[in-house]
Amino acid sequence: MTNKTLQTVFMTGAGGGMGFESFKQMLPDLGSLYNMVILVRDSKKNHDLFDKYEGYAGLTIAYGDLLNKDDVQKCVDMSDMVLHIAAFVSPAADYYPKKAMENNYGSVVNIINAIRSAGKADSYKFVYIGTVAETGDRMPPIHWGRVGDPIKPSMFDYYAVSKVAAERYVIESGLKYWVSLRQTGIMGPAMAKIRDAIQFHNCLYNVLEYASDRDSGRAMRNLAAFDSDGSLDVSFWNHIYNIGGGESCRVSTYDMYMKMYGELGFDNIDPIVDPKVNATRNFHGQYYLDSDKLENYLHFRSDSMQYFYDAYLNELGSAVKAGKVITKLPGGKILMGAIIKSTFTKLLNSEHGTKHWLDNNMEDHIDAYWGSKKAWETLPKKASQMEAFTDWDKVVRIDHGYDETKPESELDYADMKGAAEFRGGRLISDSMEKGNWTEQLDFECAFGHQFKASPRLVLEGGHWCPECERKSWNYGNRAKVDPFFAQVWNPLHEDDETREYPKAVSEYDVNM
Repeated sequence: MTNKTLQTVFMTGAGGGMGFESFKQMLPDLGSLYNMVILVRDSKKNHDLFDKYEGYAGLTIAYGDLLNKDDVQKCVDMSDMVLHIAAFVSPAADYYPKKAMENNYGSVVNIINAIRSAGKADSYKFVYIGTVAETGDRMPPIHWGRVGDPIKPSMFDYYAVSKVAAERYVIESGLKYWVSLRQTGIMGPAMAKIRDAIQFHNCLYNVLEYASDRDSGRAMRNLAAFDSDGSLDVSFWNHIYNIGGGESCRVSTYDMYMKMYGELGFDNIDPIVDPKVNATRNFHGQYYLDSDKLENYLHFRSDSMQYFYDAYLNELGSAVKAGKVITKLPGGKILMGAIIKSTFTKLLNSEHGTKHWLDNNMEDHIDAYWGSKKAWETLPKKASQMEAFTDWDKVVRIDHGYDETKPESELDYADMKGAAEFRGGRLISDSMEKGNWTEQLDFECAFGHQFKASPRLVLEGGHWCPECERKSWNYGNRAKVDPFFAQVWNPLHEDDETREYPKAVSEYDVNM
């Protein structure tokens, strides 16, 4: 009896939050279900993390760079699947947009080129980790979303811009096996430690369906394990999925703050949260209508939002007990609130701080995050005075512009023609193979740009014109000519909001 040859999984980003959780959970499988090679930067941090694993059976640790073609090629040559978790993420990506594009898009190009060079395009499996930020601002009443909704990265969100370009490249790569998993906000100890201006970009009545770092790691472990033992159905591949923790992980920012600060003895957040320095739009997040699809394949969910609240309390340590004492004293809540708010001053006045934008009358940022200076001026001084949204269960379902009840095999030319027209453009190709979701067709957008795209990219991915995507955020004008896109713009904006925001970087700026 011969032993089955184990496949080898190549993991990127093993030193990051999601990556290290995945790494730890996959270790027990090594040598029995699969082997693993990781590529990590040659840094003190990574040596501190991984030196103790040198010599671990079934594990190869490679030190190098995802932007170095030779380093990537060596890892692809010895592997059968990549879990591409590595990314240059927000808030760092906000400060270094070109670096975000170089890392997030450039790494994808390098890996796919390496797969082709190895002659593995028909066998190698590419697992790409995308992001909820690709669909951007989905504030109430359009806070329920699904795969296929319009791609709409928020203004100035270069992390999302880079991930949109990279996902497009993966989907159109021609690889026989690929999947894009759009990761939501990852909750856990790392989220509890965030101290950055980005926390004020997140609107009080924004929502997210979070997933824990542990559950995200479990998803990666189960994907590799189920693929190795043959229990992962082949229908899993060549699709886009939302990673979400389900009902127990859905929360508005307002309710999350109520829970967090409630642990310190506050019965409302007025002493701590100033609506005048919190954005009211232009952040990413949504509740998912379709995150159960991935759960049904990978069975990874175990945590609820309580996992984050526990991590938050652990991060505060002895301050929790002190806070509970102070907030019980006369005037204690005001005092404690002032202490907490004082820790925000440096963040709010930083380059990406909301107060900095307001104090310096940065109209483009003010318009993006509040609609206008006039809209900002109407905000109340207390969070409790804000107009509350309560109809969280109401679903406004986005129309994708074709008959989704038809089997994929029945998708035809008329479907694609109608979908293109619903997006304000037209299908230039004069024919298509029925049921072929990978064939690249010729389209023209409402602004006259011609491009190629597959039905998978357009209908399931929600992507459209790459030229529009590269050039600017021109959402107000696009909504006037694109009924598909208008569904995620018009409910949140006034008709005269037509400012165009030029983009500082695109994938064309990456030298590969």
